[in-house]
Amino acid sequence: MSTALVILAAGKGTRMKSDKPKVLHEIANAPLLIHAMQAGASLEPQRTVIVAGHGYEEVRQTVVDHDPEAIVVLQEEQNGTGHAVSMCRDALEDFDGDVIVLFGDTPFVSAQTLERMVAARADNAVVVLGFTAADPGKYGRLIMQGDSLEKIVEFADASPEERAVTFCNSGVMLAKRDQLFGLLDAVEPHNAQGEYYLTDIVGIARDRGLPVTAVACDEAETLGINSRAHLAEAESIFQTRARAELMDLGVTLQQPDTVMLSYDTVIGRDTVIEPNVYFGPGVTVESGTRIRAFSHLEGCHIARGSSVGPYARLRPGAELSEHTHIGNFVEIKNATIGEGSKVNHLSYIGDAAIGESTNIGAGTITCNYDGVMKHHTAIGDRAFIGSNTMLVAPVSIGHGAMTGSGSVITKDVPDAALALARADQVNKPGLARKLFEILKSKKQKRDGVA
Repeated sequence: MSTALVILAAGKGTRMKSDKPKVLHEIANAPLLIHAMQAGASLEPQRTVIVAGHGYEEVRQTVVDHDPEAIVVLQEEQNGTGHAVSMCRDALEDFDGDVIVLFGDTPFVSAQTLERMVAARADNAVVVLGFTAADPGKYGRLIMQGDSLEKIVEFADASPEERAVTFCNSGVMLAKRDQLFGLLDAVEPHNAQGEYYLTDIVGIARDRGLPVTAVACDEAETLGINSRAHLAEAESIFQTRARAELMDLGVTLQQPDTVMLSYDTVIGRDTVIEPNVYFGPGVTVESGTRIRAFSHLEGCHIARGSSVGPYARLRPGAELSEHTHIGNFVEIKNATIGEGSKVNHLSYIGDAAIGESTNIGAGTITCNYDGVMKHHTAIGDRAFIGSNTMLVAPVSIGHGAMTGSGSVITKDVPDAALALARADQVNKPGLARKLFEILKSKKQKRDGVA
């Protein structure tokens, strides 16, 4: 059976106290909505529909950037979850299959849970996702009779016996498209808010003699983000899970609680991550590498057997080949470092291509920006760049070439050539003593010393 994914993302999120739509607040460097889309993507849906309202254009752009084929529909007035799902009717008019409804502020529903819901739909018209709550509070209760879901009771309407039930409603539902919209047509706004509730379809389905069930998941999967405190809690949950998964895959985290990961971080086995390393979006680290303490990585690829840091920064477009060495206080941006090459100390390499087995001396800078445009630096294989060399791009250094320390290189250097670009040293005998005496005298006068 084919599946369509509907994600409700229209709410403002007043408790976030933000001008930004709630679903665009981030955990692990991705909006909550993207986490929900990735969860639903595990079902390989034939169609994805996002219901947006507050901040529609921002939400739409985020969705399209992530999945250009997704459909974004507008819910101008937020009249409840049932009303929100009904906004998808036209987008799913020609779709024949199951529709699963997720929430853009609930990022942790697992692929395994969704697969169990799909399996349960084979014998039921409607499948609801529930969880056993440690503190049920004011959640709606799922009243079961064996495998059958008899009803959903809101806390305010529940009897003392029903309030004692700890199996609670997450709001996530699955139903066949034609039955879903047929049931929604019968929903009435009989509540204090005057809204159309998606949960009402359970009672309507039961009245029509249709089978309904509930699938249970871990409570943590249903965490909804409604405040900054919830956002911080969700970040902690994500990081704890992601770190554990990496260690299970054979990655060493020397001090796990200090390593921050992104939603798309990929790290190969036998890699060692030292304390206080930050992984921004778009980082792939191959096997057998070492990322030393206090390094910051984003948008980069590190091939096997390499070493990075401590205190290194790899920015978007950094591509490290196998067995490269990037040392302390080095920044790499939009540059390729060839196999076996070293940039070990206090250097900036940007908009550049460095060949194999090349050594970049301490304090080297590729001067890539003229105030308007960026320019490229090319350095060949087995080159040696002396310490404190300024490479003024565009410039090319040949294979096996060398630059003298302290040089400012503005012209191409041929293969195997030595480039020296600095003023001749001149020594003035005794002048240092005279200058010191003059300076000391000026300081005494300034400080009023006789």
